Order: sequence, then C-alpha cells, then structure tokens
Amino acid sequence: MKYFKYLTISVIAILIIFSCVLLDKSIAQNKLKFEISFSSAVHPKPITGRVFVMISRNNRREPRLQAGSWRRSVPFFGKDVNNLKPGEVVVIDENVLGYPPKSLKEIPAGKYYVQGLVNIYTEFHRSDGHVIWAHMDQWEGQQFNRSPGNLYSEVKYIYLDPDAGYTVKLNLDKVIPPIKLPKDTKWVRYIKIQSKLLTEFWGHPMYLGAVVLLPKGYDTHPDVYYPVHYYQGHFSLRPLHGFREGNKFYKVWTSENYPRMIGVTFQHPCPYFDDSYAVNSANCGPYGDAIMTELIPYIEEHFRIIRKPYARVLSGGSTGGWESLALQVFHPDFFGGTWPFCPDPIDFRYYILTNIYDDDNAFYKESGWMKLERPFMRDVHGQVLVTMRELSQMEAVLGTKGRSGQQLDIWQAVYGPIGEDGYPKPIWNKLTGEIDHEVAQYFKEHYDLCYYIKKNWSWLGPKLVGKIHIFCGDMDNYYLNEAVYELEKILENTKNPYYAGSFQYGRPRKGHGWSPYGWNSGELEKVMAEYITRIAPKGEDTSQWKY
Repeated sequence: MKYFKYLTISVIAILIIFSCVLLDKSIAQNKLKFEISFSSAVHPKPITGRVFVMISRNNRREPRLQAGSWRRSVPFFGKDVNNLKPGEVVVIDENVLGYPPKSLKEIPAGKYYVQGLVNIYTEFHRSDGHVIWAHMDQWEGQQFNRSPGNLYSEVKYIYLDPDAGYTVKLNLDKVIPPIKLPKDTKWVRYIKIQSKLLTEFWGHPMYLGAVVLLPKGYDTHPDVYYPVHYYQGHFSLRPLHGFREGNKFYKVWTSENYPRMIGVTFQHPCPYFDDSYAVNSANCGPYGDAIMTELIPYIEEHFRIIRKPYARVLSGGSTGGWESLALQVFHPDFFGGTWPFCPDPIDFRYYILTNIYDDDNAFYKESGWMKLERPFMRDVHGQVLVTMRELSQMEAVLGTKGRSGQQLDIWQAVYGPIGEDGYPKPIWNKLTGEIDHEVAQYFKEHYDLCYYIKKNWSWLGPKLVGKIHIFCGDMDNYYLNEAVYELEKILENTKNPYYAGSFQYGRPRKGHGWSPYGWNSGELEKVMAEYITRIAPKGEDTSQWKY
C-alpha cells in the first residue's frame, strides 16, 4: 500500500510538472507577437490597408523583397487595418494567417531578419454605387512591397523562440519613393494618359499607358505610315521584346532589309492587378472600352500608324496571350490577326487543372478514397512546385476581399460578378477550396473564350478566318496547354467557314513562354509583316514600310 501511495504521488507530481510545461508553452505562444506602428512624421493621416511582417533567414535582399513569390516566398503574415492612426499599434500574433507557415508558432527557434510593411489602400466611390478600399497602383504594377508611398521598417536581426515567447516592435519609418519614369529616346516613346471612362467608373483619376517602339528611319521618312504590333503582357516600362541599345533585338530591329513596324506595349494596371485583362468587367470597369476608344486612338493619332484592320496585329504571352486572343475575338473587325502564346486559361474546364463547372473543390480531385491535390505550377519534368491550395493561402495572406494583387484574384475580379459588399464575389473559398457554381456560370457566359467562340461561330467565324495563330509548350508550367488543346479541337472542326489558322506546340518539355520564333529574335515580326502583306486589300502599298 505504501509503495502504491508513493507511486501515486509520483505520478501526480509528473502530471503537474507536465501540465505546467504545457501551460508555460501555451502562455509563451500567446506572447508570440509583433507590434507595428508608424509616426505622423512619415504619414500624418490615418491608414486603411494591410500590415505585414516578413521573416527571412538571410539578408541577401530586404525581407519585404523576398515575400509574396509563389515558389520562393519567405514566411510573411498579413492583417487588415482600418483608419489606423499614427502611433497606434497593430499586433500580428500566432492567430494571424501566414504563408508558407500558417502561424508564427510554426517558425522554428533561431535568428532571423524581420521587417514590417503596410500596403496603403485608397477609398474608391465607384459609379456603380459601391464604395471599396483597394491599393491604387502607382505605376509600379501592383507590387505591394515596392509601391511608392507604402511604409516599411528597418530590418532587425533577432532571435525568435516560439517556446519562450517574444514581442518584437517594428516602426514603419521609411517611405518607398516614387517611380522614376524613363525619358523618351530616339527609339522609344512613353505615353501615360488619364482615362475619362475609368476615372468616372472608379471615382478617382485612373490612367492608361503605352511604350512605343519606333522603327529605323521613322524620322527620316516622314511620309511613311506603318503597320502596328500591339503587344500585351504584365505591366512593364520596357519596350517590345526588351529592346535596348546593343542587345540582340536592337540589332535585329535596326538591321537593313528588316520590315519596319511600330511596336506598342500596352499598360493598364487596375486596383486588383498589374493588368486589367483588356476587357470590360463588372469589378474592374470599362477597361476594354477605354483601351479601344481612348488609348488606341490616342496612339494612332500621335504616331504614323496605318489605321486599318489589316495593319493592326496582336501578340502576347500568358496574361497577354489571353488578352491578345480576347481582343481579336471581341473586336474581330478592328484587328487583322493575333499570335497568342501560352495564354491564360481560355477554356474554364481547364482552369489550370480544375474544371470550375463540374468540380466541387478547386484544391483536390476525388478518386475513390483518395483526395488528389491539384497542382498550380510544375517544372518541365512534371515536378509540382506550387499547389492550388498553397497559392490560394498565399493570396489570402496578401489581401482579403480579392485584394491580393495576384493571379487567382484578378481572374475572379475580371471574370466574375460583384459581391454584395462591392468586392469580387469569390469563385472559391480561399481556405477550403469550395467552388461557387453560380459564379462559375457567370464566368462561362462572359469570359470563357472557347465557349464564346463555339457558341458564336455562325457570325463570328467569317470575321476570324486566318487570324488565329496560337503556340504553347507541351509542358507549360501552369498546364495552359490543356485549354489550348480544347480550342484547337473546336477550331479544327469548324465549317462554313473553316478557321484556317494555326496551332504549334513546343516538344518535348517546352515550358511557359515557349515560342517557335524566340522571344527577342525578331522572327515573329517578320512573320507578321509577311502576313500583313498577304492580306492587305487591293490597292494598298505595302512596299513603303519595307525600306
């Protein structure tokens, strides 16, 4: 009995000690926090936006510049703030969602470089009656960690221990400076104009722009008018194909016996992304009309462009691939042909690998007892690099209400309806993956290009004959070749008329961005010039721009 008594006492003591250890850990974890503030000296007005903490093992770059990448992001955590006043403290603790680790509790003990940042939002009183807060692009292309006016802190090198607990104070005492816009040169001209249509929609000054690349001899041949290559892509201040004096494309573009064209790269960032997708949409506003009735006319009035459909051609990759196909399809009488490559999903049965019409969840595919994770990105050998679940989590950390400024959020902003709160209605829950099929149906009826082309071929087909030329790698990193295959099936089966275009696939193991012409070789422009010459109406002098 005595032995049992002592044993019982020992067990109780062990349980008490164990409980104390657990309690100590619980208390410590509740004390895992960053306290972030700013002073009136750097920003005198209250801020509505999103506050972040970034944590890095190295200082090769500031932690803020290592956060937000799909594949290589350092841990970061984000929290909305509303009317945050100078001197007030924002707490980011273990309950704040992060990426890749979901909680500060998952950061192992060790020494880290840490930094704070706030992405400042603008209040928009839109013409549709909704009032929303979102980040106003400062001509940086919706890069939250580089956007002028955003505040950030010094980098601290400190020891973090989730078991011991910690409180780290970060003072946002630095301001990201304005973008230095390039100056015009002999070859390159920069355009930025305020859009009347977009300004009216957003209730705030909104801008469109373009980088115009001029051909050799433009100034010495004042009577010559030129075909135009309208290039689409993510926001960039670079001219077509990265043209700069001395590089490969410069040598081609300025060589003898090269067809002379004008190359125009569009710029149209919106409050949800670095690019509007060049169409009218409920959430982003009338970007399609603004580009077609404001930006293009401005360009064609200020430069000697042949203002006829046969001389206007399109191209672009990825986002720009979708846009260059959409502009041709939605404005078949205005443009003369398009060369999209690796376009974003043009058939929403392959929304990457999710079928948003038939699947119930974007994150996995059910197979008997198995739930197979859906990838978002792979390498050319098939190794999955990022899943749909992971990307959704990252976007949820970057911004609530579709304000991450990232890929999934701009798709739902462009393709989807407005929610009751004035923000884009989600196509799926960012944390569970559950798909809203009413939203998916809206996507289908408005922006599924395969569905639109097939549905309207009887009147659209005659306007598109010979105009569509698509190319894509067979191992596109985002599985975009799958939707391209579907469009090829549709178009190859067209009759009265037959589409008479082309599809090319890079094989084997050609990834995102593959082109049969090379990115900066100038070969695509040669193909375009030959095409323009062939389709030019009778009586058009196509020799004048081939000096």
